[in-house]
Amino acid sequence: MAEEFNEEAVGEQPGNPGVDVEMGEGAEAEEAGAGNIGGDLPFPDSGDVEARVSFMTYLTSPVVTLLVGSGDTETILTAHQGLLVQSPFFSDACAAFTDDGSPRQIDLASEELDAVGCFLEFLYTGDYFPKKLPSQRSLESDPSIPTVDETGEQLLKHARVYTLAEKFGVDKLKSLASSKIHCVNSTAKGEIAYARYIYQYTHKDDTTVRAPVANFWATRSHTLRAEAEEEFRTLCLEFPQFGYDVLTRVLDEKLKRERNQNLHPGPGSGRKRPRHSNA
Repeated sequence: MAEEFNEEAVGEQPGNPGVDVEMGEGAEAEEAGAGNIGGDLPFPDSGDVEARVSFMTYLTSPVVTLLVGSGDTETILTAHQGLLVQSPFFSDACAAFTDDGSPRQIDLASEELDAVGCFLEFLYTGDYFPKKLPSQRSLESDPSIPTVDETGEQLLKHARVYTLAEKFGVDKLKSLASSKIHCVNSTAKGEIAYARYIYQYTHKDDTTVRAPVANFWATRSHTLRAEAEEEFRTLCLEFPQFGYDVLTRVLDEKLKRERNQNLHPGPGSGRKRPRHSNA
């Protein structure tokens, strides 16, 4: 799965060479107003500009305890409330806190630890590991990450961040996780593990991640199915919507080819009159 990113270079406007000119009557006033073309105010209207919040303000906000997981896997994490409330989910949770000294604690028993860690890393830094390389459709390399995702774990990492960001209402993190999914080089079995997660934990109307999955298998199922035919069959039976989405795209592509052939028939492709025998 690949995703293209177009960058438009902004060219510099050539400066006008200096020319000695004679200023006529009223030219001084015209020149004085040259920097106010269109009647713009000389100073920006600060009425609609939000005041910048310093990072120190976030760091001096109350610390919130997050209980991630349950039982033996429960892990305690902490984060500053000033950053957490950027998420509508945490904003509502923090609104219930009081200043009577009671603990500021949020239970995330059903969440996956690594995904929550990526979420917190994004809140503090604006990104999470592994980062995307500038102007490339690839992620930074690391010895802990295999070049090819054989099991689908790399795809699942970003898929879990995507669904968590949706739950927490952080659209920028959703977009970031979705873009990183397209940078992972995986195998047929890895793609099946990823497709199963997507069709299990995302809404049926979520075309952002579901459509690429269906398109991927519609265009490659004839080659990838041989690598994991049993897993592909099981996935289609487990999630009929997946099979329907793939089949719909295959049939749409077949219909498109037939229409193109009818509009531009090749040599000797015309239908001939039936030959009748007198025997």
